[in-house]
Amino acid sequence: MRYISTRGQTEPLSFSDAVATGLAPDGGLFLPETMPDLSAKWREWEGLNYPDLCFEFMRLFATDIPSETLREIVAKSYTKFAHEEIAPLKKLDESTYVLELFQGPTLAFKDFALQLLGNLYEYQCVSRGQTINVLGATSGDTGAAAIHGLLGKPGIAIFILYPDGRVSPLQERQMTCTEAENVFAIAIDGSFDDAQASLKEIFADQDYRKEHRLSAVNSINLARGLAQCVYYLYALLRLPKEARARVEFVVPTGNFGNVLAGWMLTKMGVPIPGFKVATNQNDILHRLFTTGEYRVDEVRASLAPSMDIQVASNFERFLYYTLDESADPVREVMASFKATGSHRFEGFAPAGFSSTHCSDDEIPEIIQRVYRDYDYVVDPHTACGFKELSPDRVSVVLATASPAKFPDTIKDAIGVEPKHKSLEVLKSRPVKKHLVAANTAAIAKFVADYAV
Repeated sequence: MRYISTRGQTEPLSFSDAVATGLAPDGGLFLPETMPDLSAKWREWEGLNYPDLCFEFMRLFATDIPSETLREIVAKSYTKFAHEEIAPLKKLDESTYVLELFQGPTLAFKDFALQLLGNLYEYQCVSRGQTINVLGATSGDTGAAAIHGLLGKPGIAIFILYPDGRVSPLQERQMTCTEAENVFAIAIDGSFDDAQASLKEIFADQDYRKEHRLSAVNSINLARGLAQCVYYLYALLRLPKEARARVEFVVPTGNFGNVLAGWMLTKMGVPIPGFKVATNQNDILHRLFTTGEYRVDEVRASLAPSMDIQVASNFERFLYYTLDESADPVREVMASFKATGSHRFEGFAPAGFSSTHCSDDEIPEIIQRVYRDYDYVVDPHTACGFKELSPDRVSVVLATASPAKFPDTIKDAIGVEPKHKSLEVLKSRPVKKHLVAANTAAIAKFVADYAV
């Protein structure tokens, strides 16, 4: 299988080359040239454990990796999860479930893709005899998960940009207290969107990119989205059969990558009736789905910091499909958006989607309500998903992070301070971060100075 850019001006690549490249040279995002048809196959996977399901799914896409090698890579990627089911589906009542995606080493859903991506990078370094420098930007959980997927791996250095003072203290410690020599946590004096913009500018410099063998670890990387498809399949196969026909996945999301992964399954013939996009007060996606206008606003710090985003990178992949898989209008829309900060889509009403947004005042109230009604503790991001569940649906809310990562918010809401042993250990370790100006030249120089 080959992979093409949403902007249509990059030659198709193999899976491994698309993963290693990250952002397409034309500025677009990679997608499969054709989607596999799973309309009959997906039901045959019922009863598989998580690693086996992941292998069966990923082998359809990673066709240039020997099958047994891929099986070993996948199996290794899910050995550090605390729960035997990897992604346990917890029933709260007859129409409400929680898909717990925080059982990995950094207690966030990003571990599902980034443990796998880290092992894919390691395989590429060994098989190709090359070193690689991985660059990413984070609003919280991506950075920690990416770092922990690459800790100590030979031939790899990882550089993670994050907005200084705008991630939770424990999220920052997960990035800055690893004591690993190949990890560089870069705190910039700006927002996540500033970091993401610099990252894209750096990747647009093809000479620099090739000289330093750069690869992107953000959700712009093809492997991220494909790996995240698997937990939607896993949940669907564990729901009662009568519930599958009216399920709605409720997805806290800022960068659109998490919900896009589930929706991509529908492009492969998997019948998922609905998705609800749950945003915080930085609600560019909610405004898009309710008004048809995609418009940048000011980023406001919130109790759910991983969603403090105003430019949803993965929306471009969704746009490609909604524009009849044509690259020309994608380029036009993205150029318009870059120039003006907004774009209006006439008649924008994608089937199967709804959305909500949640203010900072509402988040503690929702945490209280969920705790009272279900004796269940949710983190601030997952709380956004519980704001408004559809009464005629079976709701599967994606629990994107452990509440232990946000102890102050949880304690203020319900009087209980959640703890996790892996986070407690970090509190005694020294913080090692690099303060860098939020401009492309300064960031590029830092990466060049420390690249392997």
